Amino acid sequence: MDVCVIEGDGIGREVVPAAVSVLKTLFPNVNIHHAEAGWDTFQKHGVSLPQATIDCAKSIKSVLFGACSSPSYAVDGYFSPIVRLRRELQAYANLRPSRYLPVPTARPGVDMLVVRENTEDLYVGLETSEDSGDRVVAQKVITRQATERVSRLAYELAVSSGRRRVTIVTKANVLPQSDGLFRRVAYDMATHYPELKVDDLLVDTAAYWMVKEPTRFDIVLAPNLYGDILSDMAAAWSGGLGLAPSLNLGDGVAVAEPVHGSAPDIAGKGIANPTATMLSVAMLIRHHWNLPREAQMLEDAVRGVLEEGMHTADVVTDGYITTQDFTHRVCAKLDS
Repeated sequence: MDVCVIEGDGIGREVVPAAVSVLKTLFPNVNIHHAEAGWDTFQKHGVSLPQATIDCAKSIKSVLFGACSSPSYAVDGYFSPIVRLRRELQAYANLRPSRYLPVPTARPGVDMLVVRENTEDLYVGLETSEDSGDRVVAQKVITRQATERVSRLAYELAVSSGRRRVTIVTKANVLPQSDGLFRRVAYDMATHYPELKVDDLLVDTAAYWMVKEPTRFDIVLAPNLYGDILSDMAAAWSGGLGLAPSLNLGDGVAVAEPVHGSAPDIAGKGIANPTATMLSVAMLIRHHWNLPREAQMLEDAVRGVLEEGMHTADVVTDGYITTQDFTHRVCAKLDS
């Protein structure tokens, strides 16, 4: 069992080692292969995702990727390393569960999964600047092939996990060619799964219902941009981004990735929440290594610590515990 581990920037260097400790408790013989990516890597080497990191990920096929810092302005030669790695590995589906956790801000009854196409849409990065920068055009790419494979994965997940409803989300009324293609192909693929109830919503309507009544959703299937935004919204109902895991899946490859950012304001203070990273590892164990018992053990251990009221500073303002203490408590439950 091997994992390519990329800590990234900021609190990635704290929460990823915490998750590795938990993984080693479950699997003492796991082999950790360290690689680098992110803003600090760009500043050191002039590239945010070195070829050596790509080679490590492609060779091992199991990746744990921490949060990376990205400037919100154009920097010559810089690109998002996680977006590039997803494309390099053809990790074409992003799975983002939002499930009730025992923390003060979570909502009981919420249990949804956002399945997001991961390689296309506006995230292809095809932007052109015209009129001396006064006009910029971004290209949105949707293809039948990519929509078919992510739709098939969403429906297969629904069947295998006992879920019965998939909601397709687009803005096909405004974008009838691109989003219209996604909607049509997703419905075409649904004909192979008659046991499922498949419906669709416009993205603004889906956002409304995700705020008003999130328990109405089971699986949400969406193109890249809408899936990214809606899954962050959904994370609020499970306690916030510090508790939100994700897994990027392709054919024989997987990248476990916490949803939160690098949080440079708290980096190095030992108070970052490792829950999202640990639960991302659980998803890797369940969906890539096909070890549901061990995945459930890890999920139960994390939930058990939260049920005891042991929270990090992003969840409670008083009486919080450190990243290291939280990690030790999860490891102790796995050892017991």
